[in-house]
Amino acid sequence: MIINIILISGLLASFYLDIKFRKIPNYITFVVIVSGITYHSVANGLEGLLFSTTGIIIGILLLFIPFFLGGVGAGDVKLLGAIGAVMGAKFTIYAFLISAVIGGLISFIIIMKNGRLGFFFKSILFTVLYREKTDITSSEPKERFTIPYGVPIVIGTFSMMIWGGF
Repeated sequence: MIINIILISGLLASFYLDIKFRKIPNYITFVVIVSGITYHSVANGLEGLLFSTTGIIIGILLLFIPFFLGGVGAGDVKLLGAIGAVMGAKFTIYAFLISAVIGGLISFIIIMKNGRLGFFFKSILFTVLYREKTDITSSEPKERFTIPYGVPIVIGTFSMMIWGGF
């Protein structure tokens, strides 16, 4: 199906560009969004438009709070919305959940690789005990490790496409 080719192309381009430049361009997400809306509207009329629009809204809402808190970029939010435009809300929710697990695993690996596991657990303990973020020691490095979150989104989406029965 042509819509799947457009989605897969958009996902692969997003994966590459997010790793290389830490940015997912609007032209990729918008092409996928417009293609999803157009395809579903033509194929299924108003019901298709609702399917696609609901998927976009759910995709955006799932990453709205992480975006607002600075945990993901706007491109990641639009990418999940684009996935929703093509695959619908239910698929997007499952892909998001898988992406969150994959993102957590990647983050944990980065924490381990950079020798920050002890500091990570101390900060969690202090946050739980004192209900606020606390700088435990001034000797800890102030570096912020981030991941290109489009990568877990793409892997989670491909996982759903392959194993999710969609």
